[in-house]
Order: sequence, then C-alpha cells, then structure tokens
Amino acid sequence: MITSYVCVDLETTGLNPKYEKIIEIGAIKVVEGQVTETFSSFVNPGRKLEPRITELTGICQEQVDTAPYIEEILPDFLEFCGDYALLGHRILFDYSFLKKAAVNQKLGFERKGIDTLRIARRFLPELEHRTLPFLCEFYGIPHKAHRALNDAEATGKLYHILLEKYYIEGEGCFTPEPLNYQVKKETPITKSQKERLLRILDQHKLTIDVDIDKLTRSEASRITDKILAKYGR
Repeated sequence: MITSYVCVDLETTGLNPKYEKIIEIGAIKVVEGQVTETFSSFVNPGRKLEPRITELTGICQEQVDTAPYIEEILPDFLEFCGDYALLGHRILFDYSFLKKAAVNQKLGFERKGIDTLRIARRFLPELEHRTLPFLCEFYGIPHKAHRALNDAEATGKLYHILLEKYYIEGEGCFTPEPLNYQVKKETPITKSQKERLLRILDQHKLTIDVDIDKLTRSEASRITDKILAKYGR
C-alpha cells in the first residue's frame, strides 16, 4: 500500500502541453499517510491569460505577471518532489507539462505515478461522472475546484478514501507505474526570428500578448506564419 507520495495539480493556459503553459503549481507531500509539506506558486506564462482561464480559475493577470517563470520555480519543485511517486487526478496531464518544462531545462524528471481517475474508473463504473469535483461531492470532500493546491489536497483525500474502500494487495491501479511522456527539448527564439517578427509587427502596426523573449523557435514560427497568413507580407 502506497501511503507516501507527492500529490500534484497544475493550472494551465490550456489543455495541450505542446502549446500551453503552466500558470500555477500546487502540491502536497504525504509521508506514511500524513501531510508533511505543501508547495504552491503562481507561474508567469509569458503571455496574456484568456478571459475564459481567469473565469475558470479565478487567477488574474496581475498574479501571474509578478510570479516567477517556470525556469525559476521548477528546480525548487523538483527538490520538493524528491524521489516520491506522483499522485494526481489524470496525473499524466500534469506530468506532461512538468516533463516538458524539465526537458527544456535539461533536468531529469522520470517518475512513477498513481492516478485517482484510473482508480475511480476501475471501482466506480456506475457513477455518472468521475471528475474530481463530482467525486469530491460524492464523498463529501471540501473542495474549491480549479486552484492547484486545493485540487491537490482534495485529490489526496480522495485517494485516502479509495485506499480504505477498495485497496487489494496486488491491485494494479494502486501501484505506481512509469509515467510516459516523450518530448524533445525546445530551443529559444533566435535573434533573426525575433528581428523578423518585430519587423512584421511594426509593418502591420500590431501587438501580441506574449513575451517575445520567452518564445521558443517553434512558437515564434507559428505566430509569424499566422500573421503573414492573415495580413500578407
């Protein structure tokens, strides 16, 4: 029975780790069933938040604008995690964002994880939904959805309930398994790309809601191509 782990949850600008960014990290460290530490930080995504993200999470632009970039905060988070298995509700989603950020910083982040969504699907097939908010309501777990630390704390409580109710020795979904997400290191925007993008923006009298210096080569190419497709050369 796994009773020591780090339960993590992220808030992000969207669902696809290839294009979207982390805006909040929340985690709890549980050792032998007891919460021993917490980790919580906003993260500057280097872009403007869409209104739908602020409406969903309650996180406003000012909170992320004054927050550290992922390059600054990730080493502290990895140290917090240590060698513990990760726990999460749909843990591969959170892991994919973290793995991408780690690879970009040439940091190792190979982990095993336990997914409370997988456990719920295995033992609660009769439920109408198995989202974290639905399961928290089902089990009477206090929960403020879509804030990272609150979600992490709620997931930890959910896992404890599921352990007590359904744990069987050797049951696979309670055993940490390798989290697999393949990603290549991204390279920063080049000097020539930046100059070209700035020239095009000036030519068409445009502004963009991103920190150009924080763009990757692929992001810079996508933005440039979209501008050229809409406004021409």
